[in-house]
Amino acid sequence: MVTTRLPSAGFSITIRIAVTADASSIGRLTTCVGEAGAIVTALDVVDSDPTHVLVDLTCDTADAAHADQVVKQLEEQDGVDVRKVSDRTFLLHLGGKIEVSSKVALRNRDELSRAYTPGVARVCMAIAENPADARRLTIKRNTVAVVSDGSAVLGLGNIGPAAAMPVMEGKAALFKRFGGVDAWPVVLDTQDTDEIVAIVKAIAPAYGGINLEDIAAPRCFEIEARLRELLDIPVFHDDQHGTAICVLAALTNAMRVVGKRMEDVKVVVSGAGAAGTAIMKLLMRQGVGDIIAYDRRGALHRGMPGLNESMQWLADHTNRENYSGDLPGAIAGADVFIGVSAPNLLTGDDIARMADRAIVFAMANPDPEVDPREARKHAAIVATGRSDQPNQINNVLAFPGVFRGLLDAGAEEFTEEMALAAARAIADVVGEDKLNPTVIIPSVFDPRVTPAVAAAIRAVVRGGHAPSNSAAVPESELDKAPEATF
Repeated sequence: MVTTRLPSAGFSITIRIAVTADASSIGRLTTCVGEAGAIVTALDVVDSDPTHVLVDLTCDTADAAHADQVVKQLEEQDGVDVRKVSDRTFLLHLGGKIEVSSKVALRNRDELSRAYTPGVARVCMAIAENPADARRLTIKRNTVAVVSDGSAVLGLGNIGPAAAMPVMEGKAALFKRFGGVDAWPVVLDTQDTDEIVAIVKAIAPAYGGINLEDIAAPRCFEIEARLRELLDIPVFHDDQHGTAICVLAALTNAMRVVGKRMEDVKVVVSGAGAAGTAIMKLLMRQGVGDIIAYDRRGALHRGMPGLNESMQWLADHTNRENYSGDLPGAIAGADVFIGVSAPNLLTGDDIARMADRAIVFAMANPDPEVDPREARKHAAIVATGRSDQPNQINNVLAFPGVFRGLLDAGAEEFTEEMALAAARAIADVVGEDKLNPTVIIPSVFDPRVTPAVAAAIRAVVRGGHAPSNSAAVPESELDKAPEATF
């Protein structure tokens, strides 16, 4: 079978097979799977008798259809009996991916009396007298709400709150694994802005921070802005600010590799939604030379009719030469392309028309805006959002450390200064001596990342500052922007 996508662990299956007990039987199984285009990752003997062997064969496939084809080809082999097929991704999600566990043992009446009644009443009254003590004496100290309405989930779109739960559970698991932060999914069965704001405001006393997730633009901008005004805990929209932080970190190091300066480069951003808008604002804060914002309707430019408020702001404050053509025309001569939009918008020939030592961040998932293999023929540096490609730009590099620092410092808000500091901390983890075109961003499993980001956030909260270049747009104008407010 020929597949256009590479096998990955996201479509891993385990096939239980009974096969005749001859010397070549297992070899025939692995050969069959390989010829079908899958990758065998494990083979375990479960049971055997004088005539048959029962094995569990695990392999990575490209997608669900490819997995079905692999199974079908095995079933067609002589002496092979496929007993059961298990999708390992679905198995991982059975019963959910997170749980609550107690930090105290509750082994006897003495411990119960202190954790619950009557002893707990004293703690309740202490908080009633001094509400700030909730940060010390409750889970508020280390807990974040992962809030979504399911309206813009990954690349799946508006699938609703129940279907969004696996993503929010995964986010909570990542918070714990990488930042030691206790996070909990809060999926809301409403997509009304006023209702979402009211619900989050009502539940906020239990949490030390709010992480907004997969809420469609432009509503996400208003929801975030209003919650920032109403709450005394940080509100962070990861689709916006986590993405922007990681892109700036990667671009900082990419500039070091190619020997260019932020203030000298022209950047084209495909996608003017939540992520793209936040990326552009943070790049402007960092002093990037010029930006062209491109969306479904074309390059955003002054005089373009029918723009919503956020896109109109971008049209007014980017695109110095007021370019109004297509995407291939926009990137001609550009130093940097950043894609947070849709697959297969560009070809290798388009990338060839970019400036010398071009940088391409094609981050649409699972299929990027341009084939990375084609882009590498012409660009000096290529990054994607995929884990099977070099230079993966992944929000896991940012949000665990950001919230670790915010919670540790008892912060009441997330600011643009923190975003700049976090980006610089991530970039600096790589180290000048390790930088090269295939290593511009640390691995998500690098244990130095979260502590570095958390320390950078704490420094800003406690009075430090994140130095940056002169902004391409004055701060007063950036502050007036109707979206992606830091």
